[in-house]
Amino acid sequence: MFKILDRYIIKRFLGSFILAISLIISIAVIFDLSEHLTQFIDNKIPFRDILLNYYINFVPYYANLFMFLFVFISVIFFTSKMASKSEIIAIISSGISFFRLLLPYMIAAGIIAAFSWYLGNFVIPPGNKKRVDFEEKYFYHHNPYAVRNVHKQVAPGVFLYIQFYDIRADIAHTFSLETIENGVLKSKLLAKYARWDSVKKSWILFDYYIRKYYDTYDKMTFGKKTDTTINITPEYFKRFNLDITTLTLPQLNRFISEEKLRGSENINSYLLEKYKRTAYPFSTFILTFLGVTISSKKKRGGTSLNIGLGLLLSFAYIFFMQVSDQFSIKGGMNPLLAVWIPNIIFTIISFISYYIFAPR
Repeated sequence: MFKILDRYIIKRFLGSFILAISLIISIAVIFDLSEHLTQFIDNKIPFRDILLNYYINFVPYYANLFMFLFVFISVIFFTSKMASKSEIIAIISSGISFFRLLLPYMIAAGIIAAFSWYLGNFVIPPGNKKRVDFEEKYFYHHNPYAVRNVHKQVAPGVFLYIQFYDIRADIAHTFSLETIENGVLKSKLLAKYARWDSVKKSWILFDYYIRKYYDTYDKMTFGKKTDTTINITPEYFKRFNLDITTLTLPQLNRFISEEKLRGSENINSYLLEKYKRTAYPFSTFILTFLGVTISSKKKRGGTSLNIGLGLLLSFAYIFFMQVSDQFSIKGGMNPLLAVWIPNIIFTIISFISYYIFAPR
């Protein structure tokens, strides 16, 4: 009997989840298509490009982003239907405990969580690269291979400015280096453009001049070509346009390690992305438990009341997600704690709901 019950609940759970996510994503695609249809037509984008580079990557990204909410609503929907037909009461009355009833729910949640984790870490990132490039090219008309107006200190008192950097050619246009000591400009190097020499590991400057400032006079030097070595390579510029959602888990780990060595100020943002890829799939178990507890008793108002409560709790979960992220990015909160705060809070809410709503 238990095996039949397990199969029944798992089938209902996964069926409701697939139906819910299919309907919501279909609606999202329709709205997105209506919003961008004019751009598709004006840019004369081939249908194959729209389908294979945009929508085929749009769907899994947004489905996985809010998968935990689809799980939550699905659990509430089909469990409420079972409760309204007195199926939950019959199961509990037959001697099956509430926690034994949860077992098939957790098995189904585990299947979805594992699938979500694998998608988020290994499948979706390469697809995101195609989707982001497509959006940059056709929606925002940005050149993904260009970086503009770079300002950076490359050594104590030495400041670099580049007006435009071509990532594909490794050429920096309007290349400028300034040396400042005690707040006073001591020298300035300006070149029409600079090209990276991968053999010498240095920058080759073209049409340059160097102006040095002394106490009573200035000295200027002109030339057609020279080279210079500074603490910056083309890899630095490639990070400007890097969207970390396009990195698989091993790539993201390497990227974070490199950024820590560089002393990047955005480490918390990168760590948030890494920890989210585990915390959000895990939330499937917590929200499944919560969904079962609040919808397993027959209530006046039935399924609609439970779904309304589920939507309210869903928005609360998203709110906690956004607030905790900002505390980490701007307030310096530990990223691991920030990502797991919504799960911790909703775990507490789940056990409170169990003592209030769960049948015994």
